Amino acid sequence: MIHPYLKKLEDQLQMQGNPVIASGAKAYLRNQFEFFGVKAPERRYILAAFLKSEGLPKQTEFEPVMKSAWEHPCREMQYVSMEIASKMRKHFTSESIDLLEYLICNKSWWDTVDYIAPQLVSSYFMNFPEMQAETIDKWMASGNIWLQRSCLLFQLKAKDKTDETLLYQLIKELAAHPDFFIRKAIGWALREHAKRNPESVKHFVDSTALSVLSKREALKHIG
Repeated sequence: MIHPYLKKLEDQLQMQGNPVIASGAKAYLRNQFEFFGVKAPERRYILAAFLKSEGLPKQTEFEPVMKSAWEHPCREMQYVSMEIASKMRKHFTSESIDLLEYLICNKSWWDTVDYIAPQLVSSYFMNFPEMQAETIDKWMASGNIWLQRSCLLFQLKAKDKTDETLLYQLIKELAAHPDFFIRKAIGWALREHAKRNPESVKHFVDSTALSVLSKREALKHIG
């Protein structure tokens, strides 16, 4: 049963659902998840109205709310819960990394992981920098591609604050990984970093044994 805090939100999403949109969204994500069929702009409008009426969940209810949303069969519930989590980033505790790991490792796909890593994990590490090295070591050694992808992407929006040494180190560790989602993430992380340090990225790509996919993605805008 869904958490009481989320019931009105679930009802609104269900009411606005479109079976045609739901079918297309389900196919796009390889039929792994069900959908109400609510597009992103409408979903955000519904969430904004809900938050205006109900407010954010209490700190003590945050984790139960997130896990309840994650257990819901419809993907939109995961999307809205991530956006709720983003609004509660300042309230993360040092133990919140366990919840973030849970979200990454359950119902894992790029659509959730690629939000959680640069939005939520990055904020967590900013609040608790002493947890970063330990967590990254654990995730990199886990063998879980989504935790590893999160290590590559958590700095995606860091801009000039990107820890280039760490980024390059992680990429080297995963450079030979055969999985598409790892190779794509390597290229994406490098392409984003190249917006500020193109020469550094070009030199790194030229001097590192990367997959064709990673190289192509990395150099897409700098040649």
